[in-house]
Amino acid sequence: MTLTTPSSTDRLLRIQEASEEVGLTPRSIRYYEERGLLEPAARSEGAYRLYDADDIERLRFIKGLRDDAGFSLSDIGQLLEDESARARIGARFRETTDLDERRTLLLDGIGRIDRQVETLRSKIERLQGMVDAAQARRRHLMDHLDELDGRIAAVPGHAPTAS
Repeated sequence: MTLTTPSSTDRLLRIQEASEEVGLTPRSIRYYEERGLLEPAARSEGAYRLYDADDIERLRFIKGLRDDAGFSLSDIGQLLEDESARARIGARFRETTDLDERRTLLLDGIGRIDRQVETLRSKIERLQGMVDAAQARRRHLMDHLDELDGRIAAVPGHAPTAS
C-alpha cells in the first residue's frame, strides 16, 4: 500500500468527507495521522487535510484491521510499515542490477513478510484460545443441563423439555 501524489483528476476529500466515506470520526483520522499510520495526500491553502482515493483505501484497511480483526494500532502500524517497505524494496530491486544488493533486498523482504506472518499467526492463536474457552464454557453448561434433565426425568410424572 503506497501513497502516490494525487493527479489533477483525483477528487480530494476534506477530513469530514473522508470520515463519512469510511465510517470513522475525524478525531480517529487525526489520531491515525499522529500515530504515523496515515499522511494526507495534500493540504489546501487553508491548511485543511485533503485525502485521495489511496488515503481512503488505507483508512478502510486500518479500520478493517482494527474493527474486524481486532488488531492493535501498534500491530497495524507495523503491518503498514512492512507493506510500505515491501513496495520500496520491490522498486529498488527493479532498479538495481547489483546481485549482492538484490540478495540483500530479497532477504529484507522475506524478513518483513516473516514478521507479518508471525503477527497474523499470533492473532489466530489468540482468537483460537478465545474460541476454545467459549466452547469449554458451553460444554460446562451442557453438562449442567444434562444433569438437570437426568434429575427431572427421575421425578415421576415429569419429562425433560425438548431443546
